[in-house]
Amino acid sequence: MGEEGRLRTRKEARATATEHLGSAFYALHPGGWRDYVTLLHPPYTLWHLSYVVLGAALAPAIHYDRLAATLIAFLLALGFAAHALDELSGRPLKTQIPSPALWLIAIAGLGGAVGLGVAGSIAVTPWLLAFVAFGLFIAPAYNLEWFGGMFHTDYWFALAWGSFPFLTAYWVNGERFELSALAGAAAAFGLSLAQRTLSYRVRTIRRRVREIEGTVLYLDGRSERIDRAWALAVEERALLLLSGTAIAVSVAALLTRV
Repeated sequence: MGEEGRLRTRKEARATATEHLGSAFYALHPGGWRDYVTLLHPPYTLWHLSYVVLGAALAPAIHYDRLAATLIAFLLALGFAAHALDELSGRPLKTQIPSPALWLIAIAGLGGAVGLGVAGSIAVTPWLLAFVAFGLFIAPAYNLEWFGGMFHTDYWFALAWGSFPFLTAYWVNGERFELSALAGAAAAFGLSLAQRTLSYRVRTIRRRVREIEGTVLYLDGRSERIDRAWALAVEERALLLLSGTAIAVSVAALLTRV
């Protein structure tokens, strides 16, 4: 094989490796129903829904029907609607879902969440409408980067997808805030900020970096070649562990109330 052939083979191998890594560590092979699973961001959606469970578990009182309704509302608004809006804004996951379908998912998801919120405001407390209004605003404001991206920041992410689900579930169940609400909201904020911090480089490498080449030289004389997979390994393992840990802590807190 000539030099030109070897170069072509290396380029093809790098292109195959780039495609294999995908847009996210949980992304399935593009196409068909798999795109809709990828769109849901399964580990992250479960992670943020765990804040709903934790909020209900730490509230002064817990009502399982209210917890179930809150979980469904956030699944619709965050799991489906917010992620559909995010995919409409630049196709970060590179799915083949048609734009009209994404708009339908976003509108139906937000509509369902708002409907549950309005029903809850009638059955439980009208103060719930304040949470509904914030959710209805922040989902498109964050994901579609309204106002020049003013709300598309790490801190707004931590507030909207961390503290907000926790506080909503806490209020719906307890109908008041106590000191545990402040501590829990801070914990959800911090964990979500850690998620955002870890995922920044992961997203950059997977979606914007074509190739990473180099060698790590250790003091004992060993060497190790580095590539994109090497650069992703630690952060993505940490993200997966944090996701599982957040879910486990929330379930443990809920089980203490059963």
